Amino acid sequence: MAIEDILMYDESLFQNINAFDPDYMPQNYNFRDTQMEAMAMAIRPAIRGGQPSNAIVLGSPATGKTTAIRKVFELVEKTTEKVVCVYINCQLHTTRFGIFSQIYKKMFGHIPPETGVPFSRIYDQIMKDLQRNEKALVIALDDVNYLFQSKSANKVFYDMLRAYEEYPGVKTSIFAILSDLEFKYAFDKNVNTVFIPQEITFPLYSYSEIEDILRNRAQAGFFPNVLSDEVLEQVAMYTHENGDLRTGINLLKSCGNIAEADASREITLEHFEKAIDALVSINISETIKSLNDTEKSLLKLIADYEGIYTAGELMELFKQKTGSSYASFNRALDKLEFVRLIDTKYTGKGVKGNSREIILRFNPDDYVI
Repeated sequence: MAIEDILMYDESLFQNINAFDPDYMPQNYNFRDTQMEAMAMAIRPAIRGGQPSNAIVLGSPATGKTTAIRKVFELVEKTTEKVVCVYINCQLHTTRFGIFSQIYKKMFGHIPPETGVPFSRIYDQIMKDLQRNEKALVIALDDVNYLFQSKSANKVFYDMLRAYEEYPGVKTSIFAILSDLEFKYAFDKNVNTVFIPQEITFPLYSYSEIEDILRNRAQAGFFPNVLSDEVLEQVAMYTHENGDLRTGINLLKSCGNIAEADASREITLEHFEKAIDALVSINISETIKSLNDTEKSLLKLIADYEGIYTAGELMELFKQKTGSSYASFNRALDKLEFVRLIDTKYTGKGVKGNSREIILRFNPDDYVI
């Protein structure tokens, strides 16, 4: 490496390392105009004193749902004081009290006391303030499936959407955000009569969209000439194959950190390869940890076998070992393929040519299952 290519100890490749953070709000937010327009149309009646609409916001992880909602909420609150917009992460706030505490904080500037104050008083203060000031309330519940897991969903939706019965003139709506597309939600009939949502769908990004988004993020985060088009293309291709934009953003940051540690003034393909190795190792370990016992048992069977199973062979062995049903086997196998720990390949053999080979996607010696 030539002297001019060596980074000095007090220099950095990053002009804004925060550009690679999960909660970073990019200035240029592209490819989601249709979805943002649909959100704005749902809220628009409230700006004129009317009733905002409810929505289910659907899309796989990292398809821009959260950023789009934050952008729309920001724009609404710059446009009018007649609408209060509250974004809530339901992974962090899973109880009725927790949800309404976040609404209270947005409206009054501080969290209510956690003890000594009944929920009814917090709820009453929120609704009376909306009523008195003739303001509408729109809340976005991100990863709303967590509210169903904590059995809080029906209460939260009922409290929000039927508030007008006790507080005439109060107008409320909910944007329920779902990243788990397999999740089937069901409400009580008392909620179903008031929660009639429109669906706003976020499709996966195309390769060219991913490359454009990553280029903009790199321009915001790195100094000029740190990232070549060649390395950017490699990052974009890997991101597209894995179907998660966050993977690409994490890769950019990791590439920068590795290049800095190498005292290099630019990110090379070698730095990219090192970043991939580190990322894959972390991702596989985290994915394995997230599996249930049935899925782990099936994965262990696949990992311990030196050859390649057919699905039929694997099912018979799995039933012998665990006593599980055909349906349980199929669910576990589909899950392992969905989280990309295995691939299945049709062989053209078997009944109607439907026989499948099961192929492990990682080296089992490197991981504890």
